[in-house]
Amino acid sequence: MSFFNNFGRGFGRSSRKNKQQQQQQQSTPTQASFIRTSSSHSSVQSTISNSSNHLKASSNNQYVPPVPKPMFLSQPFVRTALVKGSFKTIVVLPKYVDMGEWLALNTFEFFTYLNLIYGIISEFCTVQSCPAMSAGPGFDYTWLDGSKKQIRFPASRYIDLVLTWTNNKLNDQSIFPTKAGVPFPPSFPVTLQNIFKQLFRIFAHIYYNHFDAIVHMNLEAHWNSFFAHFISFSKEFELLDRRDTEPLWELIESFEAQGKV
Repeated sequence: MSFFNNFGRGFGRSSRKNKQQQQQQQSTPTQASFIRTSSSHSSVQSTISNSSNHLKASSNNQYVPPVPKPMFLSQPFVRTALVKGSFKTIVVLPKYVDMGEWLALNTFEFFTYLNLIYGIISEFCTVQSCPAMSAGPGFDYTWLDGSKKQIRFPASRYIDLVLTWTNNKLNDQSIFPTKAGVPFPPSFPVTLQNIFKQLFRIFAHIYYNHFDAIVHMNLEAHWNSFFAHFISFSKEFELLDRRDTEPLWELIESFEAQGKV
């Protein structure tokens, strides 16, 4: 049984938003692009330091509290997983399978399950709780419209735009052909890289801002394994640049040390 099948069976709840309704909420610019900007007001979900974390003295002899780790980097959550072992073995291209078909299939499944999980936690991602699309301190994402104008959206609207944009790409026969004998376009690898970059940003936002909701619903094992699978696949086919994954470097390095990716 594949991880996606196992993952899907683990959910007993359906999305709180109808997928088609989400996609109809916002129109997507003809040419969507995204940039990273710095921000000092990013919200971070974190755990309370244990009693051994005492105040540390700064160079001017003033005591400052230590910076707490985000919840997802703390024990036991950072080691929680649905699937044991490494995902490297299941992301490699199978024999006799076309490369384009394998990439397209997995991209569709990553999108489908990320959309499902976001639907479950979307009630916690509001304009009030997430006024910006943040992914930890110093990472805010703005949307570039067709005229290259930077637009700052609340996270919920930004994510809806990304999901709609991705869905439109997946349903575009000129990019993801479904008819036998129709080849994938030369621009297919670049399109995949753009899609994976945007999906990663949704992962990062949820980790930093809604991981407590994931834990509350006992989905942290599913979520961590899903992300480990996503990163393993991205690494195998070079779909993410290291700089694009900076908000979650520490988590990815932890997964690598654990032999998950």
